[in-house]
Amino acid sequence: MTRIRRLGAGDVDLMEAANRLFGEVFAEEGYHGPPPGRDHLIRLLADEKFIALTAWIDDRMVGALAGYELVKFEAERSEIYIYDLAVREEYRRCGVATALIESLKSIALGRGAWVIFVQADPPDAPAVALYEKLGTREEVLHFDIEVDG
Repeated sequence: MTRIRRLGAGDVDLMEAANRLFGEVFAEEGYHGPPPGRDHLIRLLADEKFIALTAWIDDRMVGALAGYELVKFEAERSEIYIYDLAVREEYRRCGVATALIESLKSIALGRGAWVIFVQADPPDAPAVALYEKLGTREEVLHFDIEVDG
């Protein structure tokens, strides 16, 4: 059975472990530079708009989710953005990702959010299939805008 835990300001060691899990799962992505310092993680985990969830089977962290509450300006509501969701390969297709998202739904309701949204890269067929099972697909364009000129 999968247990979900929301991390808070006192869970820096667990957030470091979650970052290592993200790095293992997303081998080619940005988790391989210098890790964030403990003070940064303490501030981040103390921010109620940052949501860090970990999934556990027995005593092993098998998945993690990082998300953000985005407070809307045009209405008194929020949206929740799933920034990253990772599950160790040997635990995929066991309901871990769904359990993380279901737990996030409860948090979203408590925060007055009206929707959870996530991006998926088309080549990542398992992620696309998961999100299509749980939500409505929208075709959008994503642009990265450099900040250094």
